[in-house]
Amino acid sequence: MVDCNDSGLGRDYKLSPIIKSVYEVLTANHLVKRGLDFIKADDETTLKDQITICEIPAPTFKEEMRAGYYMDQLVAAGLDHVEMDSTGNVFGILQGTGKGPKLLVAAHLDTVFPEGCDVTVIHKNGRYYAPGIGDNSKGLAALLSVVRAFRDTRIKPIGDIIFCGNVGEEGLGDLAGIKAFFRDNADVDGFIAVDGVGSKDIVYLATGSRRYEVTYRGPGGHSFSTFGVPSAIHAMGRAIAKIADVKTPRDPKTTFTVGTVSGGTSVNSIAAEAAMLIDMRSNATEELLKVEAKALEAVRLATYEENARWQSDSITVDTKLIGDRPAGNQAPDSVIVQAAYASIQALGNTPYLEGPLSTDANIPIALGIPAICLGGGGRGGSAHSPDEWYENVDAYLGPQSIFLTILGLVGADGMSKPLLP
Repeated sequence: MVDCNDSGLGRDYKLSPIIKSVYEVLTANHLVKRGLDFIKADDETTLKDQITICEIPAPTFKEEMRAGYYMDQLVAAGLDHVEMDSTGNVFGILQGTGKGPKLLVAAHLDTVFPEGCDVTVIHKNGRYYAPGIGDNSKGLAALLSVVRAFRDTRIKPIGDIIFCGNVGEEGLGDLAGIKAFFRDNADVDGFIAVDGVGSKDIVYLATGSRRYEVTYRGPGGHSFSTFGVPSAIHAMGRAIAKIADVKTPRDPKTTFTVGTVSGGTSVNSIAAEAAMLIDMRSNATEELLKVEAKALEAVRLATYEENARWQSDSITVDTKLIGDRPAGNQAPDSVIVQAAYASIQALGNTPYLEGPLSTDANIPIALGIPAICLGGGGRGGSAHSPDEWYENVDAYLGPQSIFLTILGLVGADGMSKPLLP
């Protein structure tokens, strides 16, 4: 969970009287206090889990080893009906007492780092260094601590809670795990993503993205003897120049980039093939579709112009959609945001409502299902880089706030009714 935008809604935020009363009851209850104490005492175990998880490689599309380990941990933590679905998500259920809402709480298993990357954790000067130590080893470990707290306290939720380690959150994974889960489970009423570090931020808005792989093809040839035939690289260059001149609004923030390019055979060859990857993002669906249309028109015109330059029709182009993350929004005073805010506040922190981000919560938000993304606790930096680091400072506050948020949303038998519809 990176690339934050300031929404400015943290300071003057107001809790509804209903939310306040529910959390007054919950935080005064001896079992809830026991759960919070358990999570704090469990901090050392949670850190060990985090390190162990980090050292199990899990590149996007190759999460099987980590998923198998995490599945075993969900069983050990006391969940029922632990299984792996056809997409590779692993999950278990803490069953409620009756007809309450169904809440999915998930932390993504995959990392941005390629196969063969050294994921050994190094402890130095109070920091833990390793690719993926925060994003998302911390989220996965925090979720396990929350499950153990439910087992220790024997608090019975009213609604069902599904705890999940999901695949395909990063990069070209395109939120595949959560897309599949909501496709196959239409009865989920709310969603919490646990992603990365921190214990004060609430993400409730979704930045959408569209990504394309564009491939130009032509006859190719020798740079001198066959000069005059169109070049796939030249066609791609024309497209890149046009895309670079596209205008986008500042609000809602809308962006684009040609992220990678490839092609050609040698310095003295006319390229027979060239490819590029285009990333487009916006906080509003309408603007995202506008910039997409402009980029695809640039791709088409470049084909025409390169062929026209050499009076040919031999350059062709193939465009393939490789990423589709929907944008979405929900009210800042929605029940799920209020519950998270009250939970963080009850622990003595000042909650902060983040601006739009791209997280697993994009999918349910776009579907109209209440959803947020919370951090797993602690401090960290340099996410998505080999120098990623983590400090285990007040790290228990992350799983504590997640525990309280869950209790408010699904309700607790003998304490409070569910806030989540």
